[in-house]
Amino acid sequence: MRSADHRRINDAFQVFDHDLNNTVDVREMGAIVRSLGCFPTEAELLDIIDEVEEPTGFICFERFLPTMSKILMEHKFSPIPEDMLLMAFEVLDQQKKGYLESDELTNYMRHGDEPFSQQEIEEMMSSAVGPDSNAVHYKDFVNKMVLDGQT
Repeated sequence: MRSADHRRINDAFQVFDHDLNNTVDVREMGAIVRSLGCFPTEAELLDIIDEVEEPTGFICFERFLPTMSKILMEHKFSPIPEDMLLMAFEVLDQQKKGYLESDELTNYMRHGDEPFSQQEIEEMMSSAVGPDSNAVHYKDFVNKMVLDGQT
């Protein structure tokens, strides 16, 4: 494994290691994995958790590092391409307005095939809803997500 990957994994993990003891709460796993540019389904995330979770309900960095390294090296759970994200939003935007009202998008997120948790909905809405509106202008949002993912 490259030292740059090791550093990225370590940095992402440390953000959530509030007690500075090389462990994180299992509930932080989704955020950590996604911050590394991997986007597993909830079922896939549970499989990862099963592999690394301690009986205490915490994740130790020593177990997390090799699992996450393998995921990154195999390019598992890569983000969805920009054009596919746009198409998904366009399907939801039946009136072809170029945006979705925040309550409309929240409803889709709650009642889809793989419903989002309340925390996931809040995280997305905090970055997706425009500052001057109560809407998600999805072309701008997808563009921002793609640029953020390249850093």
